[in-house]
Formats: sequence, C-alpha cells, structure tokens
Amino acid sequence: MAAGGKAVYSFQEVSKHNDRKDCWLIIGGKVYDVSPFMEEHPGGDEVLLACTGKDATADFNDIGHTATAKELMAQYVIGEVDASTRPPKPAYRVLSEDARTKPDAASGGAWLTMLQLAVPVALLGLAFAAQNFAKTSTE
Repeated sequence: MAAGGKAVYSFQEVSKHNDRKDCWLIIGGKVYDVSPFMEEHPGGDEVLLACTGKDATADFNDIGHTATAKELMAQYVIGEVDASTRPPKPAYRVLSEDARTKPDAASGGAWLTMLQLAVPVALLGLAFAAQNFAKTSTE
C-alpha cells in the first residue's frame, strides 16, 4: 500500500484495464479508474481509451484541462503506479552535422539531379522539333 492507503499497481496490471467498462489511466504517477466517467467525458470515450496502456500524463497536460476537470480527478484515483515497472522510454540519438549522411560524387547525387532536369527538357525539344518538321514537310 502506498501512502494514504492507496494501492500500488504495476504498469502491466494497469494496462490490462483498457475497455469501455473497465478503463484505467496513469496520469502523474497515479492510477485512475475512469470507467464511471467514460460517457460523461466531453471528448468522448475514444479519447480515454486511446490513453490506456501508457503513461497518459503528457496527453492530459497537452489538452489544457480546466481547473474543474483537474478537481474531478481526485474522485477517480485508486492508487499509484509502481515506477519500477514502467517500460523504458525509447532512446533518441541526435546526430551531429558530421555524422549525417551526405551525398558524395560517387553516389551520383548531382548527376541524378541534372538528368532529372535535362530529360524532360530534351523530350520537349524533340516534340517541338518533330512538330516543326511535320509542318515543313506538309507545306
């Protein structure tokens, strides 16, 4: 039991509660059973269901809920999530300017661009020449 007599749930246990009749969310390290609130939620139950199985703190904060909405949350708290059971966040790597791949002469980057421009121009020139040749041969 956590402080205040609330239960501590694993991330996996909370993730199992992911349907309209049994919906739990993790927001700010607390576990909320929002099942009774599904039909009343102004954004619809789909919004709440989309936040199951993950930490929905960022989703909740990004929406910009009113103070009244935040006050309502207290009645749905059923415990806390065990932080040690959360899946690791994906690691992102920022590449330096030198580490990014750059086209070199061997890759043909410049030649490819030239061909992409030259081929349509050449085709237009051939079409124009053929049209003019056809006009002069019929005269």
